[in-house]
Amino acid sequence: MLFLPHRGNKVNKWYTICICILELLLTTYAFCYNFKLDDPLIQLSEDYKWINLFDFYWRLGIDGLSIGTILLTGFITTLATLAAFPVTRDSRLFYFLMLAMYSGQIGSFSSRDILLFFIMWELELIPVYLLLSMWGGKKRLYSATKFILYTAGSSIFLLIGVLGISLYGSNEPTLNLELLGNQAYPVTLEILFYIGFLIAFAVKSNRLYLYILGYLTPTARHITVPVCFLLLLWNLIKKMGAYGLVRINMELLPHAHSMFSPWLMVVGTIQIIYAASTSPGQRNLKKRIAYSSVSHMGFIIIGIGSITDPGLNGAILQIISHGFIGFIGTFFFFFLN
Repeated sequence: MLFLPHRGNKVNKWYTICICILELLLTTYAFCYNFKLDDPLIQLSEDYKWINLFDFYWRLGIDGLSIGTILLTGFITTLATLAAFPVTRDSRLFYFLMLAMYSGQIGSFSSRDILLFFIMWELELIPVYLLLSMWGGKKRLYSATKFILYTAGSSIFLLIGVLGISLYGSNEPTLNLELLGNQAYPVTLEILFYIGFLIAFAVKSNRLYLYILGYLTPTARHITVPVCFLLLLWNLIKKMGAYGLVRINMELLPHAHSMFSPWLMVVGTIQIIYAASTSPGQRNLKKRIAYSSVSHMGFIIIGIGSITDPGLNGAILQIISHGFIGFIGTFFFFFLN
């Protein structure tokens, strides 16, 4: 995208839209004709040697948890690109960053290697920061700085957890998520890993479990960004944290998850009540939508913490449905203004 000749902002925009639509159509085709809903195993998998020196593999695959988020990502990114009408400055860079963020999100949802998951997770972080700092509005540098402080700080916990969980298991060191699911850890070590991943995913999903940080994060992310970026923030980026909580914490660290699950349900309940009661008092409509979004995400936390099939299915359904609800709310705000 960056190396294409500049033929106008509209050409750049529609080129990006065509890429998004093509990606969405291919994903939909794979889901309709190649994905078996009754098969719980990983499907449409790819497994290639990536870096021989470090024994890294390019492992991708989808299952019932990731297919919905991948389809949601393609749908919302396409509509967010359509909504990017005001972008006239450095449009090639803007749409390149949009596609880079799209790639990072798809990679995170489909990764079957924990190191590849971390790389895709961080790949998505860089475009978000640049988009926020360059097209974020009047307080873009303030918002972008606060965003990078939270997310980069949480990435340290994520990296430590990734290295620890792959090196300190009972079996041979591995980065394969399927093999890591069969690893056993000392109780104390598993709890430490769980807390580290929880912090990383909480920051990403805007679910900081401390009052002050939970208050500041919506302010940093939701007040000065354009509508097309709001679509991605509300509907996709926060879903990545909930996805990571299920994929990593719940699947790889089940014993620690059973210990923390009651507290997750308590936090989710408090989050629902607090954010819902705070939202009506916000005069800024963007901020009001942000707090209502935080409240809705509390139901996902409760479902994940329930450790039951209906609860987990409800959490997954809420992840997808909340994305569409957020899309409708954001466009409602867009047409009002």
